[in-house]
Amino acid sequence: MSTILNADPAELAKFSELAHRWWDMDSEFRPLHMINPLRLDWIQSLCPIAGLRALDVGCGGGILADSMARKGADVTGIDLSTKALKVAQLHAFEAETPRIAYREISAEALAAEAPGSFDVVTCMEMLEHVPDPASVVRACSDLVKPGGWVFFSTLNRNPKSFLFAILGAEYILNLLPRGTHEYAKMIRPSELASYCRQAELDVQQTSGMEYNPLTKRYSMSADTGVNYLFATRKPI
Repeated sequence: MSTILNADPAELAKFSELAHRWWDMDSEFRPLHMINPLRLDWIQSLCPIAGLRALDVGCGGGILADSMARKGADVTGIDLSTKALKVAQLHAFEAETPRIAYREISAEALAAEAPGSFDVVTCMEMLEHVPDPASVVRACSDLVKPGGWVFFSTLNRNPKSFLFAILGAEYILNLLPRGTHEYAKMIRPSELASYCRQAELDVQQTSGMEYNPLTKRYSMSADTGVNYLFATRKPI
């Protein structure tokens, strides 16, 4: 078994430097706070999570993990950023979030340790930051129970995505810190679908997410040209 860690040290350092700002609603993480209710509602519409065991892969400061716990799931959040996890743990303590735990471990390592342990696995805004996204998809498949759901969100790779997600969001609107995303690491839906097939995950639904710079609001849509989400399920 390979001991090479599927993580980019530069990416970990980038997010670690900002870790103390994860729960600042006016910080660089404001977009994550804005889209979190949308993606949580989408997950809930397909798989009501109350009473289920949920895993958030690449949880960062715990924005999605915390909200899933508050919806009644028994949540584990994992990440490889020590600083981000400390922020997540501190927030859970201060906010008295029930049924939540955090671990510094990779998806691949946890899959080897505890396969088939979760009813729901989420991996949001993470695949475009790792050297081998297909490996993470496989690990997510290994971690979920047969019949369980795995949800992904990431960024498409095309000229429109470059224009909106990098030039627009990072350089013009300043929604994200410059250098947050690398165009070459973005993932086309066809590529993610291939990773899912190889990992024996059936794609059940796809959705897009759009930002309106005039209203400064995000919304779910059928347009997967920039931000998009996959709902997949492991066959029984």
